[in-house]
Amino acid sequence: MPGFQVSAPENAAEFSTSADDVFGRIASRYDLLCDLFSFCIHRYWKRRVAALVASEPWQELLDAASGTGDIVLRVLSRQAVGTSRHIVASDISPQMLAIAKRRLDTMRPSVELRKLDAHSMPSVRAQSIDLFSISLGLKICNRQAVLREALRVLKPGGRLIVLEASNIRLRWLHRAYLLYMSACMPVIGWLATGGDASAYRYLLQGIREFPSAEALAEEIGKVGFVGVSFERLSLGIVAIHVARKPYEIAA
Repeated sequence: MPGFQVSAPENAAEFSTSADDVFGRIASRYDLLCDLFSFCIHRYWKRRVAALVASEPWQELLDAASGTGDIVLRVLSRQAVGTSRHIVASDISPQMLAIAKRRLDTMRPSVELRKLDAHSMPSVRAQSIDLFSISLGLKICNRQAVLREALRVLKPGGRLIVLEASNIRLRWLHRAYLLYMSACMPVIGWLATGGDASAYRYLLQGIREFPSAEALAEEIGKVGFVGVSFERLSLGIVAIHVARKPYEIAA
């Protein structure tokens, strides 16, 4: 939509884990930050993602950028995962995975925790995954690299589900939301992290520069996915994008 498209790099937050291990530093406070920044609304967003994941027919699920395991926990609360189903909860941060392990330990062996970089996962075989999900992690990644890797690992017909920052369609309200976040996020982040400014700097940058729901849908389609659709939540603060890997890839 005109007025919301932002000319931004493919990594909206301009973030690199090799340059700053911020999520390792704030892992123990990450869930608190999510609650504070969103006034706990992120829990509703994640329940909606989990409902979509649970409604899909899959045997192999890969949840990328799993963080502390929120999405996987919610999927498991909606359906039993028996021996015929397998979940990989992955993240690049060992500290995040350690927390996810404690939360998901009783769910194993149905859930496997793996340290994986969503940009490149050579240990995951091509066309081996039925459903690839990533929630609130794409803003700190190179979007094209992650989407291409998702396309590679998904089986033909496999599903992609993305929860990420989006745009409020009313321009004045979207600007007001960004102004609010610019004013409140530094204060909340500084207090919650004991003065670690990088934590909220990356997240705020990622929210500001992330493309509109329409623009992200176009990006997903250009990578090679088909049937791309999206659903705005909370007026458009975030959106859930759903797409499918085609059964046949054009040469």
